[in-house]
Amino acid sequence: MSAPATPRPTLPTSSPATESAAATTTATATASAASRRRGGLLDWRVRFAILSVIWGFSFLLIKVGTEAFAPFQVALGRVLFGALALLAVLLVRREPLPRGLRTWGHLTVAALLLNTAPFSLFAYAELSIPSSLAGICNATSPLWGMALSLVALSEDRPTRRRFAGLGLGFLGVLTVLGAWNGFSGVDAKGTAFALLASLCYPVGWIYVRRTLAGTPGSPVALTGGQLMVSTLQLALVSALFTSTPTSFPLWPTLSVVALGALGTGMALQMQYGLVTEVGPTTAQMVTYFIPVIATTAGVLVLGEQLHWNTPVGAAIVLAGAALTQTRAAARRPA
Repeated sequence: MSAPATPRPTLPTSSPATESAAATTTATATASAASRRRGGLLDWRVRFAILSVIWGFSFLLIKVGTEAFAPFQVALGRVLFGALALLAVLLVRREPLPRGLRTWGHLTVAALLLNTAPFSLFAYAELSIPSSLAGICNATSPLWGMALSLVALSEDRPTRRRFAGLGLGFLGVLTVLGAWNGFSGVDAKGTAFALLASLCYPVGWIYVRRTLAGTPGSPVALTGGQLMVSTLQLALVSALFTSTPTSFPLWPTLSVVALGALGTGMALQMQYGLVTEVGPTTAQMVTYFIPVIATTAGVLVLGEQLHWNTPVGAAIVLAGAALTQTRAAARRPA
């Protein structure tokens, strides 16, 4: 007996930033008419924990990948193996890719804003900053999203609490960077790249919300198409600006494959399942575990240094991001 059709998830104005927010945003912004089966072999809490670990470790995988490959090549491998993973799912389900030139035109822009640009920027950033710092910068996306939504989305009304969250979040960023020391010891260029990458996500979310909402097709089909376009974009950029790798060292190569197949393929499937089963609000809470896991992985696995202001600042960032996601409660009629 098939499960009842689930209601369409609505794209939040400034969703919590996940590393694969690109594809998740496209999925939540589009109509998903097909019924999806609830639950799975594992309890949703277990899948939630696995998803947190996968996305938290993504920044470590980027760092290891850049040890042998150029940043554009790391980003290319990421979208390539992510696209292959989702295309395999479509093949098993016998679902078609999106149709229509208009849809593919919007997916091309979405791929640039949500995959090609931020994935490349994060890879370039981690050439000079720790993976833990990149993970914390990624958590600022809701802050950028809230700021942009005030200008771009007239239906999203600001509140005092959300303004307070915005200010608190950027105070956390200054704490992480050690502003009282004149940002000494922090690579300005790498940090700017990571923050710019996190800004790309809400810009892309707003674009997708305005152009792809209501587009026919399953989330997997639209996301797979988006990653295919990003693969073509990064293949062209890599051919123009990088040289072909002369060797494929084991660990960097496995890191890039895992980054794409797990972090952009399997993880998205798990995310869709969680949204269907427990709702988008609960599923998006995974975002707040990502910088914690990214920092822990960087310190324990890569031996990155951890100063007191990093976890304190990260906690302030997450608190501010959480406040920006709150909505005013609807008033009950008398």
